[in-house]
Amino acid sequence: MGLLIFLITFPIITALVLLFLRNEKLSALIVKFSAVTIALASSTLLFTNFHQECQYFELDCAFVEKIILVLETFMAGFILYTAIRHKKYLIAGLITLQFFISAGFELFFGQGIVVAHHLFVDKLSIIMALIIGVIGGLICIYAIGYMKSFHNLHRKEVKDSRSSFFFILFIFLSAMFGIVFSNNLIWLYFFWEITTLCSFILIGYKQTEEARNNAFKALEYNLIGGLAFAVAIPYLYLSTGVVELDKIMILGKASVLIPVVLICFAGLTKSAQLPFSSWLLGAMVAPTPVSALLHSSTMVKAGVYIIIRFASVLQGTMSGFVLAIIGGVTFLISSFIAITQSDAKKVLAYSTIANLGLIVLCAGIGTYEAVWAAILLIIFHAIAKCLLFLCVGIVEHKIHSRNIESMGGLIISLPKLSIMMQIGMAGMFLAPFGMLISKWAVLKALVDYNPLLAVFVVFGSAATLFFWVKWMGRLITVITNHQNIEEGISKTEWVPLYVLSFLTICICGLFPVVSKFLIEPYVIEIFGQSVAMSQGNIYIMSIMLAMVLLFPLSFINYGKKVKVVDAYLGGANMDLATNFRGSIGGAKDMEMKSYYLEKYFGEARLFRFGVMICIIFIIIMLGVMFI
Repeated sequence: MGLLIFLITFPIITALVLLFLRNEKLSALIVKFSAVTIALASSTLLFTNFHQECQYFELDCAFVEKIILVLETFMAGFILYTAIRHKKYLIAGLITLQFFISAGFELFFGQGIVVAHHLFVDKLSIIMALIIGVIGGLICIYAIGYMKSFHNLHRKEVKDSRSSFFFILFIFLSAMFGIVFSNNLIWLYFFWEITTLCSFILIGYKQTEEARNNAFKALEYNLIGGLAFAVAIPYLYLSTGVVELDKIMILGKASVLIPVVLICFAGLTKSAQLPFSSWLLGAMVAPTPVSALLHSSTMVKAGVYIIIRFASVLQGTMSGFVLAIIGGVTFLISSFIAITQSDAKKVLAYSTIANLGLIVLCAGIGTYEAVWAAILLIIFHAIAKCLLFLCVGIVEHKIHSRNIESMGGLIISLPKLSIMMQIGMAGMFLAPFGMLISKWAVLKALVDYNPLLAVFVVFGSAATLFFWVKWMGRLITVITNHQNIEEGISKTEWVPLYVLSFLTICICGLFPVVSKFLIEPYVIEIFGQSVAMSQGNIYIMSIMLAMVLLFPLSFINYGKKVKVVDAYLGGANMDLATNFRGSIGGAKDMEMKSYYLEKYFGEARLFRFGVMICIIFIIIMLGVMFI
């Protein structure tokens, strides 16, 4: 229990120190030390608990309950004041209603609530803690060098508030640990709302009009989900007398389905599923560490985490089936929209939304095969997507653009970074990397459950292949000579990228071990059976991985050993490698661009269609939960 409390409280202590510390070098040292400590503590949790069954911990914490109520009041007051100040009256109404429901419940019923176990740790908690501690810690280290470069580039237009920035980052990590270790739903809800407030502050960091509007959009959508969560807790207590996760699982589905569906609705908003996806797209306006934190390891993972927790309750219910369709539609629509995007961050954002939709699809089905695949998706997506976001952040600083068309020849101008991006992309779609294995597992689970749902995975995965291959090809396309511009990237940026690249490859080779000791025991504990890979499949996957590794390695000395010469363009070459003189003497320009197919998969049309479809299914989901 001491390790759990340490992981929740230590980031808070670090955050408070960083908030009041003004020495840049000392602050950087504390960030590094704290990030490494959190990562080591998360790893220690793995090695000390992976062989044990689920453990529950009882705390004498009347004082903690009072602190939570005070902090909830403070957060609600801050949001209410900010919303009224900026004339966001819907947000003001949502936070007021939400506060009266949650605070009123705790004041009137708090004394009579008996909670046997406030905290717990099981295999799923360990997996999530590793993602939060290791990936989140690497993002914090990366942010040291990145934020320094960011403020050097935006010295005039963005106020340097790095102390507040790192304060919020570590509060965010603390809240995420609180979410995955809380057995008490009241505590879980409290940490849930902290992540909502933190994301609001981080998205609005630049304090531009666009940043503020996008931050308020994120706040609005997440408060809608938070309101559903706030209603679910008193409903659950008044109907069953419990507010604990473990007790929900042993009660009959009929008695807990309504509050479970309400909490899963909150999970949909937090994980940016349609029709709530626009808040995550708007989060791109924030500095890159924020995008990586929200998209890969924390905010959105909280949403799918809570839905996976209730997968066994959703299994076989109409609400669960409709929830799965919402995830499937989100995956399909977002994957096709990503084809039309040339903004690198926007491609990553839509890819994130799509993969989260796939996880929701699995959790809604709720079979043991689907849950096994969903947890695999969480692991692989967190590592590879974080690597890609951090790489794009550096590329943007170096070439002053995040347009994919501007990344041609990156294999020569930023060779190491380009190789890391290729590793990240391979991790997202290429065999035998984890995302493809996970999608294969999803496909098998759907075929066994309802083959019609497999349509979402088949067509969505085809779109995924299209936009990743297109981007990867752009990186290695060399038309003219390029100069190496990798100088000036700080060590605090390089180290997380090296570690994430290594983890992307390593987790693929070791995922059978991860499955055997973490995922399979959790699935067996919940469902009584699990998926297991055959020895032959493991050998085949290992051979494929070794072959794939040869691809990025072949580019390490690309600029030194390969001579780039002008291509023959069907005429007389001119001074520029992209110009030639045609047969009738006219000068011609040659250019290479990717296909974006906006005519067929335009963002405005598809997004609007997806929103309408998912709104209809959400209404159906909330309606059938009463049946």
